[in-house]
Amino acid sequence: MRRVLSLSVIIIAKNEAANISRCLESVKWADEIIVLDSGSIDETIALAKQYTPHVFSTDWQGYGVQKQRALAKATCDWVLNLDADEYVSDDLKQSLLDAMQSNTADAYKIPIQLNFYGQTLKYASSPSRHIRLFKREGAVYSDDIVHEKVLVPPSFRVQQLTFPILHHSFQDLTHALEKLNRYSSYSAKIRLHDKKHAHIGNAIFGFMWMFFRCYVLQRGFLDGKMGFLLSFYAAEGSFYRAMKQIYPDVSMDNLPKVGNGYDPHETA
Repeated sequence: MRRVLSLSVIIIAKNEAANISRCLESVKWADEIIVLDSGSIDETIALAKQYTPHVFSTDWQGYGVQKQRALAKATCDWVLNLDADEYVSDDLKQSLLDAMQSNTADAYKIPIQLNFYGQTLKYASSPSRHIRLFKREGAVYSDDIVHEKVLVPPSFRVQQLTFPILHHSFQDLTHALEKLNRYSSYSAKIRLHDKKHAHIGNAIFGFMWMFFRCYVLQRGFLDGKMGFLLSFYAAEGSFYRAMKQIYPDVSMDNLPKVGNGYDPHETA
């Protein structure tokens, strides 16, 4: 008989009381859920403990380090990486279970579908697919402070799933602007560290290109007003990232160090 493979779900969180119950409810069928918090002052930890005993608190050194810490605590055959503001539909659940048992791949890329002000955006959000489901053995996360990625052995067979992870990234415009400010600072710090300097032309061209890509090439206009709003938001992110390269914020000095160079086996 084929052995039933086990699944760990890893989630990093901070002040996600508005989202984390929805996320955890959608994966309560998993064999193990790891929640790694980094200083929540709301009910995130208390809510997480209603679903799993594996709730931990650490300092914050960036997304890559935090996800590696969570991964180091996982014990199952497979790992599903979710953000606290994401959740798994019934269709995706069945797809995940089938994928783990099929033995046709060792890692799977999964599309992300954004919900903004109650509307599911089919076009304007990023079409990129990232590895979210993977065999635990041999996998580690990069130490990037943002835009981290899981690094799998070259021998891993990688395929794609069809059903998306559902993402409630923004509670409202104020929340969206807070995230834009944070992510643009992270990205600008990485680029400055890599000696990638910018000028005002980069900022203007980046804004125009990102809006054109999201609204026209990705057909964000088919998502109506929310498609326009999200496309403009993405363009703003590109603009402010370049401007922060030109005029670095003093606050950027307090962001996590770029390139921690950690040993993945020592971050548990």
